[in-house]
Amino acid sequence: MARSEEPMNLEETVVRINRCTTVTKGGKSMSFSALVAVGDKKGSVGIGFGKAREVPNAVSKAVKEAKRQLVKIPLVGDTIPHEIWGKYKAASILLRPASPGTGIKAGVSARAVLELAGVKNILTKCFGSRNPLNVAKATLSGLMSLKTREGVERLRGVKLE
Repeated sequence: MARSEEPMNLEETVVRINRCTTVTKGGKSMSFSALVAVGDKKGSVGIGFGKAREVPNAVSKAVKEAKRQLVKIPLVGDTIPHEIWGKYKAASILLRPASPGTGIKAGVSARAVLELAGVKNILTKCFGSRNPLNVAKATLSGLMSLKTREGVERLRGVKLE
């Protein structure tokens, strides 16, 4: 039942399209890879990576994967609950909550993930690798490790002031 209810109003953004050429003895063979972010701007977001001989096929594969990997993230208003580091391979990203009116201060890949997650005010800084795929995955990793005050209270079994 959950699958049939799932098609909520998801938006998708193509973050990056790469052209790849493989040289074989029969000549050059071209293919494309697409990095896509999908989200509902209300706390659900996912990223997907697809490869195919043509761009539309690569994008559709990436969208399909991104929808499978949707995750729910906690938001406080229109920002994140606390500062956090996201890491994936050599890419690290610092995600810092910001006051209303700040906007999204982020690079292309991080911005796509954050916008589709529903974050409107945030400060980010990318360290290490600037590879769009790794930065997007690092951003998602940081968002997934966020905790709310209520979650921490439940986990510790105490009331926080």
